[in-house]
Amino acid sequence: MGRVRIFLGAFGDPGHAFPMLALGSRLAARGHDVALETWVRWRDHVQAEGMTFVAAPEYQVFPTRERPLGHYEAVVLSTPQTRRALVEFEPDVIVHDILTLAPALAGELEGVPVATLVPHIYPVGAPGFPPYAFGARLPRTVLGRTLWRAFERPVEAGLRQGRADLNDARAKLGLPPLGRVHGGLSDRLCIVGTFPQLEYPREWPSPVHVVGPLTWEPPYEDVEPPPGREPLVLVAPSTAQDPEHRLLRAALTGLGREPIRVLATWNRRPLPVPLTVSANTRLVEWISYARTMPRCALVICHAGHGTMVRALASGAPVLAVPHAGDMAENAARAEWAGVGVRLPWRLLGPRSLRLALRRALLDDSLAHRARELARWAAEHDGASSAADLVEELALSRQPGATARTR
Repeated sequence: MGRVRIFLGAFGDPGHAFPMLALGSRLAARGHDVALETWVRWRDHVQAEGMTFVAAPEYQVFPTRERPLGHYEAVVLSTPQTRRALVEFEPDVIVHDILTLAPALAGELEGVPVATLVPHIYPVGAPGFPPYAFGARLPRTVLGRTLWRAFERPVEAGLRQGRADLNDARAKLGLPPLGRVHGGLSDRLCIVGTFPQLEYPREWPSPVHVVGPLTWEPPYEDVEPPPGREPLVLVAPSTAQDPEHRLLRAALTGLGREPIRVLATWNRRPLPVPLTVSANTRLVEWISYARTMPRCALVICHAGHGTMVRALASGAPVLAVPHAGDMAENAARAEWAGVGVRLPWRLLGPRSLRLALRRALLDDSLAHRARELARWAAEHDGASSAADLVEELALSRQPGATARTR
C-alpha cells in the first residue's frame, strides 16, 4: 500500500510504551509517517526509530501530589492538547494504548479511524471466566464455572459505573454517550499483544486480533553472567513495582547456595540498603533481556506482561511472583499454559523462593512448553502482524488503494 500517516499514543510506563515503540518502529520501517505521543523520557528512542515525537500531557501528579487527578479528569484535560497535535499531523489512522484515551477521543472528534493496542492479556471476560486480574485459573468443571458466574453481577455493576464515568468525560468533550461497556476499546480494531497460548479459549469478537507479543527494548551491551556451566537463572524485577526490592532481596538471600548461576538486576531502581551477593551471583544495574534471556534456564520475575512474554519468546519458563495490577492474572495464565510456576506474593521469602525454583527447574515440561512458544514467536512476529492490521484500517480512508499482501 502507499505511504500513510499514523498517530500513536501510549502511556509512559515501559509495559505500555515499549509495545507501541515496537509497532511504531515497524510502521516507520515500512515507509509510513509515524508520530508517537508518549512521555518525554522516551523522546530520543522514538526519534531514533524514525518517528516524530509528540510530548504527551503528564497529569499523574497534577495539580499537587496531595490531590492527584482521577483517570477521567486527566483524560478531559489531555484530549484538547492531543487534538491539536492530531490536527497538525493530519493522520489517516490513530492507534492508542488501552490506558491512553486522549488520542482515541481526539480522533473521534476529528473523524479519524481509531484502533486500540492492548499490550497484555485481553481484559474482557466471558461466561464462566474468573474476573480479570483476580489471578484465578480457568475453571475445569461445571461447578467451577457456576461459581464464577456468581461474580458476573458485581463485575457488570463495576463495568456500568466505568461506562458512566467515561460518558461523563465524553459529554465534557462534546461527544455522545456510548451504550456499550468497555468503551475505551475500539470497536473497529483491537490488537492484543500477547501469546494466543496464554488466552483462555473463547469466541472472539470480529474486531479483536491476538497477534503475539510486541517486544522492544532500549539498546544495551552484553552483560556477562557468573562463570560456570550450571543453569543460568535471571532475576528480573518489575521496573514499576516493588520499590523495596523484596523479590530481589529474597533471591539474593535464598539462592546463594543453589547449584545454579544467578544474574540479577535492580533495573535502575535505587537500592534501600547495600545487598550481599553470593559467589554464584552477579548483581547489575541493567541488562538487555533480548541478549540475556535466550541463555537462561529460568526467569524469576513479578509477572509484568512485557518481562514474562519476552522470557517465553526466548524459550525460558518463568517463576512468577505477582505483586500488583494485572501481574496475578499473568502469573495464572503462565501456570495454566504450563510455562511457569507461581509463588503468591504473601508467601514470598528466601526459603519459599528456593523451593519454587527447585520445582521449576526439575519440571522438564515447563522448559519444553516454553520452547514451543519461542518457536511460535519466531514464526509469528507480533509487531508485523499488528502493522498489517493498522495498514488495513488506514486503507479505509484511501479509496482505490490495495491492501498489503501478508
